[in-house]
Amino acid sequence: MITLAEVQAFCTVARAASTPHALMQAVEEITAAMGFRYFALVHHIDLLSSGSTIVRLVSYPRDWVDAFEEGRLYAADPIHRASHTTTIGFVWSKVETLITLNPRDHAVLAAARTAGLGDGFTVPAHIPGEANGSCSFAMRDGEELDEAQLPLVQLVGSFAFEAARRIARSGNAPIPPAPRLTDRQTECVALVARGKTDWEIARILGVGVETVTQHLKDARDRYGVTKRTMLAIRALFDGAISFTDILRR
Repeated sequence: MITLAEVQAFCTVARAASTPHALMQAVEEITAAMGFRYFALVHHIDLLSSGSTIVRLVSYPRDWVDAFEEGRLYAADPIHRASHTTTIGFVWSKVETLITLNPRDHAVLAAARTAGLGDGFTVPAHIPGEANGSCSFAMRDGEELDEAQLPLVQLVGSFAFEAARRIARSGNAPIPPAPRLTDRQTECVALVARGKTDWEIARILGVGVETVTQHLKDARDRYGVTKRTMLAIRALFDGAISFTDILRR
């Protein structure tokens, strides 16, 4: 089981990675440390006919990658489809709690197992104005997934996808600087990352609930995101807040 310190170290390496190869190595290492065998960072579109800004870093078995691309399963894959219904990670074996599987879905999942993929965990990536994507980690068929560490796996997946999309975009246009938050916005986002509600944040900071709500709305607007979870992840990845801020009591 990985530790928060290992996640923090991965975030630092991922943030500094400037090439797909450098990020691939970092993700391979953290994937192994988490006990998984494979990973996939992808946008859910036809990768064979897409531009260079599309995220695609995959270590799945070659047979499955070939079958997936030949079958054009990017949008039809039940795991991808399920990820479009949630903003938090989910275990593949529990996918039926998110979507209803049809016969084709069962066939796709069976083919994945035949290719060597076992249970897995997918972290959705929803960025306004961009195609849906995800970061998935998978076991070999027959291996048991350790669910106790999944909150940390969620962080790794979010950091990995953010790093991948920045690298993919850097070849076409300069990457814009990270948004700058005010001190009060930063305090609010750090408390969001600690799981606090607007009411709790208001009590801690000694301000009104409406003030907190506005600070967080302004912070989301600066990052171009709509969800609190994604705001915290993006701010953590950019260094606007730190793991120390989250763990501080």
